[in-house]
Amino acid sequence: MNLRGIIFDMDNTLFDFVEAKMVACTEVVSFLGAGDPQELFEYFRRETHGFEHPENIRDYMLDNGMNAADNYQTCVSIYETHKINNIRLYPDVRETLQELNKLGLPLGIVTDANSDNAKKRLAKTGMEAMIHSLTAHDMTGAKKPDLAPFKHALETMGLNAPETLFVGDSLRRDIAPSKKLGMMAAYAAYGDRNSAIDRTSGEYEPDRTLNSFREVLEIVLELK
Repeated sequence: MNLRGIIFDMDNTLFDFVEAKMVACTEVVSFLGAGDPQELFEYFRRETHGFEHPENIRDYMLDNGMNAADNYQTCVSIYETHKINNIRLYPDVRETLQELNKLGLPLGIVTDANSDNAKKRLAKTGMEAMIHSLTAHDMTGAKKPDLAPFKHALETMGLNAPETLFVGDSLRRDIAPSKKLGMMAAYAAYGDRNSAIDRTSGEYEPDRTLNSFREVLEIVLELK
């Protein structure tokens, strides 16, 4: 394989986004003085509004008989503040990306977050300068496992699928579509905190399974 570029999923591949959301849910419940953080988090897993939308908080409050009219906006502010403040890179992510930059490989991200949210997370983790291309949900109008975001990233980066490595934590939303397009796919098992539906890739199996982010560099050095 003539490796010419790498595309990453963002949340739970570069940093533990689930943990950041759990901390945020805990702070919201603490403010409300009642409820269960895990229950609130599960509202974000529903298909109703999607994993990102704050309307999940309103639904949770209404379903639990809480005063959404007066407290909803405050809860959203608490949630968003603690979510972004508690994003932490996985071990060796920064150092590995720096090494990949030194090798001259273009690095991209495909995420279901919108551009504003994605840029805030990259800024919080200090990764903006290390990532050369960002494909967010609002750029294509499609979410993974739709192929459109992956194709957009390849086109933006000037890459062909067979010369590209994709790294992601979801077998269904990351590995299956990237393999379908012909990319080499590395499954970030260390970050997989997905629900059962996202833990199957159907007929497409990952080329590599990663137990740490550092192993991305090992793959690259092996292929160079």
